Amino acid sequence: MTKKLPPTAPKTRKRAAPSTPDAGRYYYKGSRLKQMRAFVTTVKLGTLSRAAEALYLSQPSVSLQLQALERELGAELLHRSRRRINLTDAGEALYELARPLVEGWENLDRQFHARVKGMQAGKLTVAAGTSTIQYLLPELVRRYRERFPDVQLQLANVTGKDGLSLLRADEADFAVGSMLDVPNDIAWAPVYHYDPMLITPLDHPLARKESVLLEDLSPYGLILPPQRLSTYRLVDLVFQQRQVSYHVAIEVGGWDVIKEYVAMGLGISIVTGICITDADRQRLAVRNMRQYFPQRSYGVVMRKGKFLSKEAQAFIDLIRPGLLTHRDYDEPGHSER
Repeated sequence: MTKKLPPTAPKTRKRAAPSTPDAGRYYYKGSRLKQMRAFVTTVKLGTLSRAAEALYLSQPSVSLQLQALERELGAELLHRSRRRINLTDAGEALYELARPLVEGWENLDRQFHARVKGMQAGKLTVAAGTSTIQYLLPELVRRYRERFPDVQLQLANVTGKDGLSLLRADEADFAVGSMLDVPNDIAWAPVYHYDPMLITPLDHPLARKESVLLEDLSPYGLILPPQRLSTYRLVDLVFQQRQVSYHVAIEVGGWDVIKEYVAMGLGISIVTGICITDADRQRLAVRNMRQYFPQRSYGVVMRKGKFLSKEAQAFIDLIRPGLLTHRDYDEPGHSER
C-alpha cells in the first residue's frame, strides 16, 4: 500500500523582485522616451502643472517620470521651487542633448508623411520684420511656392525680442533678419549685406555736395525709426562716438513712410540699402555713408539645437545651401558690434 502524496499547487512563474524596495516607483512606466518628453516639456514650460497639462497627464505622473529619469541617470536634473523649475548643470547638459531628440521624435510622423508625399501637406513658419518681408523675402517666397505649392507658409511679422520669443517657444521654425547682439542660445548666419544710405530730397543742399561728411548732417532734422529699433541705436552710436551733434525731427516706423516723408521735404534720413529701389532713386538723392555707418547684415536666425523640418531646410537651402548645419550650434554667440 502506497501513501498518497498531498496535492501540489500549480506551478507559477515567479516575477523578479525589484532590486530595491522602491524600484518600481522610480522605473515608472519603464519608458525612457516618456521620461525625456516629461523632462523637456517641464523645462520648456517652467512648471510641473503646465507640463502635465501639455502632456495630458496628472502632475504626480510627470513628477514620477522626472524622478525615474534622475534615478536612472544618477544625477539631479532639476531644482524644484514653488513657482518654477530650474535646471542644474547636469540638467542643462541633458536638455541640450534631449531637446532635439524629443522634438525629432514628435515630428516623426509629419516628417515621414511629408517625405513620402513630397512635402504635400507640411507647414512652415518664418519670423521676420516688416522690411525683411517687404524687400528681401518676396523672391525667396516666390521660388519656394513654385517648388512646394502645398506647404502652408506663414510669415510672422515680428522684430527683435518678439522674434526671439517665437524661436524659443518653437512657434517659428526660424527667422530671417538682422541682428546686432546674438544671445548664446541663438545661432545666426549672415548672408546679405547692405550699405547705409543717406536719403534727401532731390533739391536738398546735401544732394549737390560732391562728398558729404557726418558733420554736414547736423543742421538738418533726421527722420528715424522708433528708438526701440536697432537702426535708431546704430545712428545714435555713430554720432556719439564721433562727438557730432544731431537732432531727430520725426520718429516713425516703416521704411516706406520714412522715404515718403523725406521726399516731401520733412527731413533727411539714414536708411539701410535693402529698402532702396530704382523708383526711389528717381525721387530721392541717395548717398552711400559706409565710411561712417556699418553695413547691416541679414541672414537666418534659429535656436541652437533646433530640429529643422524638411520644409524649413528647403527654404534655408534657397537662401544658401548648408547654412546653420549642426557644427554651428556649438559656436558661442557673437555680435556685429
